[in-house]
Amino acid sequence: MSKHFEVSIIKLKKHLFQLSALVERNLDLAVKAVNEKDVERAQLVIETDALIDQQEVDLEEECLKILALHQPVAHDLRFVVAVLKINNDLERIGDLSVNMAERALLLIRTGFPDVKMDFTGMALKVQKMVRDALDALVNEDVDLARAVCVADDEVDDMNRAIYEAAKEGIHEYPEHINAFIHLLSVARHLERSADHATNIAEDVIYMIEGDIVRHRSDTGEG
Repeated sequence: MSKHFEVSIIKLKKHLFQLSALVERNLDLAVKAVNEKDVERAQLVIETDALIDQQEVDLEEECLKILALHQPVAHDLRFVVAVLKINNDLERIGDLSVNMAERALLLIRTGFPDVKMDFTGMALKVQKMVRDALDALVNEDVDLARAVCVADDEVDDMNRAIYEAAKEGIHEYPEHINAFIHLLSVARHLERSADHATNIAEDVIYMIEGDIVRHRSDTGEG
């Protein structure tokens, strides 16, 4: 590995972690906006999305520049390709956070009953999945990447629990059916965010082993 290529890879990893930190923060803010009926947090998520989009574009340009200038092969090539794909998954999680923030604003305007739904637990699980997937990338830890894939099943279970809570809530508060639909959308967006974290972990496994595992049941995916 040439010195220039090594410096470019270090810079790429740094920017990837900066994007991930921003995405994780927006995910956290969006869920708190729902739980705490916080307009300011919801608006901050929406306003910050442009920054996430720009960072995603910048990171993609960095990857393309590395491919053009250094023409990496084998493992190095798989790493850059993995970052390109991970970059897109992180941006999509950012978009899903915006969707949740928009649902929060709708819920705040219309009001909704206090029904126990573990959005916080789901969000913490998804954030950990994203963090662990990126740690697996940097440390080339295939076991950690596989653990992220398995954790997706736990998020699916939490999503189903929220669905059941929503059904009970609709029976108890039929006048708030629209609010429960919005709450179910929040859960769905969190579940989709976990899917993107799983995509990241699967890309890490491919980078390390050169093995495409997407859609295989042994990774935790259906």
